[in-house]
Amino acid sequence: MTGTAIGTGTTGTGTGTTAGARAHAREQEGSAAAAAVAERPWLPAPAAPVDGLVGGLPDGVGPADLVWAERVAAGGYTHRELARGTHVRLTDVTGEACASVLLFSAGRTHERLNVADTVKVQWQVYPGAGYLLLSDQGRVLASLVEDTSGRHDAVFGTSTAARNAERYGDGSLQGPSPAGRELLVLAAAKHGLTRRDVAPCVSFFQGVRVDEAGAGVFEGSAGPGASLVLRAEMPLVLLVANTAHPLDPRPAWTCGPVEVTAWRGTPTTPDDPLWDATPEGRRAFVNTADHLTARGTA
Repeated sequence: MTGTAIGTGTTGTGTGTTAGARAHAREQEGSAAAAAVAERPWLPAPAAPVDGLVGGLPDGVGPADLVWAERVAAGGYTHRELARGTHVRLTDVTGEACASVLLFSAGRTHERLNVADTVKVQWQVYPGAGYLLLSDQGRVLASLVEDTSGRHDAVFGTSTAARNAERYGDGSLQGPSPAGRELLVLAAAKHGLTRRDVAPCVSFFQGVRVDEAGAGVFEGSAGPGASLVLRAEMPLVLLVANTAHPLDPRPAWTCGPVEVTAWRGTPTTPDDPLWDATPEGRRAFVNTADHLTARGTA
């Protein structure tokens, strides 16, 4: 590379010198920051401009209570480690989002969301308000406390690179139709996890029903602005991939942004109606409380 060494203070033009390259990079960063403010794909918490949130803030929650606020673009992903009791709201901004979610116990990532047990233990394949997301240890990782969508899927998982390549011509991360599993693998890597750790997920905002023959029937979304709130019942690692649902019958890869908003809160306690809503749920909550008490984190 031609030009002066870093730190000499010598100026240059274009990107052929260190100083020129630095000036160009800072100009690009400034443009990107301006675009981010205009489009609000990322809202830094706790000073997030709440007027940019599609759903605003819930009653009793102020800007200082926010711990995370972000808009995940179509084909994007996000991840975060969350404290117990944190409430996470996902919002389908345009009615085209499909948020595929995986959960892990923070610091103990061998314990993770088990979709098969989640469905089997609760005798319910369709997530909605009051639904529990269970780990492979029979504990409650998160509870779904609010839901205005009702269009979700706990059966068919997310898309793969091979499937997207066959359907759309490309399933790579950098391509026009990125696959959900590849996005989740990338998010998992940020927490020291590998491809083998990416198990089946639950997907929100694009509904699927199972017909009498056992086939999946795609139902689509509930429309723009639909949202749900997850409550962390244990310290969590949350991964989200936002991409087209694998059963979406539309010929073109179709997805829209999902908004993530999280705030401090408290976990479910025995005096919460959800604790005793079902015998199976009560056992899972008791298992969770027993585990956390023994670890000194209850």
